[in-house]
Amino acid sequence: MSSIQTAFWVVALLVALAIAFDFMNGFHDAANSIATVVSTGVLKPHQAVAFAAFFNVIAIGVFQLKVAATVGKGIVEPGIVDHHVVFGALIGALAWNFITWWYGIPSSSSHALIGGIVGAVIAKTGPGSLIAGGLGKTVAFIFLSPLLGFLFGSLLMLAVAHLFRRSSPLRVDNWFRRLQLVSAGLYSLGHGGNDAQKTIGIIWMLLIATGYASSADALPPAWVIWVCYLAIGLGTLFGGWRIVKTMGQKITKLKPVGGFCAETGGAITLFLATGLGIPVSTTHTITGAIVGVGATRRASAVRWGVAGNIVWAWVFTIPASGLVAAAAYWLGLGLFP
Repeated sequence: MSSIQTAFWVVALLVALAIAFDFMNGFHDAANSIATVVSTGVLKPHQAVAFAAFFNVIAIGVFQLKVAATVGKGIVEPGIVDHHVVFGALIGALAWNFITWWYGIPSSSSHALIGGIVGAVIAKTGPGSLIAGGLGKTVAFIFLSPLLGFLFGSLLMLAVAHLFRRSSPLRVDNWFRRLQLVSAGLYSLGHGGNDAQKTIGIIWMLLIATGYASSADALPPAWVIWVCYLAIGLGTLFGGWRIVKTMGQKITKLKPVGGFCAETGGAITLFLATGLGIPVSTTHTITGAIVGVGATRRASAVRWGVAGNIVWAWVFTIPASGLVAAAAYWLGLGLFP
């Protein structure tokens, strides 16, 4: 086999690995989209995943590819990325996703991927090759996305409580069982729009590095866009059931009105971040919104111990995936020419 053929198959293998990450992203993060609507009893689990997967995919026609541009061109200096870096980044992200899924910990697939990219690049050239602006805004939203989710979720809950203060609990429940379908659809739309673009970005990064695409191109190839949106939708369809219970009931008990406010608050945050081109964690966002909704009732309504364990998983995500990615980068040097 010629060196050109070998290089082609290496790129094809890495694209397949990226698509596998995208599928696992949907699988791992399905709980973010469906946990509230399942835990409130508005939809049955199989209905919820199909509903969320549909909105994941149709996000392709809603959002510009600003997040993909940040991941593909805005985190690492041009010319640094090669197939070894991409291999390390994907292995680091996949490994952390699998570990946290196995233990039912709602960590961030997004930050696992960013941590993987950072770890692999540092292993190759050191931190000087990272673009401070793109990485900085991503790291900032580790803290801002749950805070915004908390803020929007709690404000919406307070507004709804004021507007429906004279309505009976039964009437409120009936209204928000219907409205929660709207909020769940919006959140799934935001989830697909932000998360699918991260995989689009890393495949775009790979294609530019290997000469299959040009850095001057305004958009990645159309097939990359379609495949990534379909892959995340399929991942959501299979559902990460180990995490659903943690998100839906262990943090706080939710009723349809609370589910609506959490999902809507999270959706607002995702739409804002995607419009700004910032890859954020849908896990961080919805967790912050759920905690915000619970805290409007009383502080004791939130199981702060469970929330604290989730926060520790967030803290460790980037360094843990980065360490695995660095090791995978060195392994890749021996595996691929």
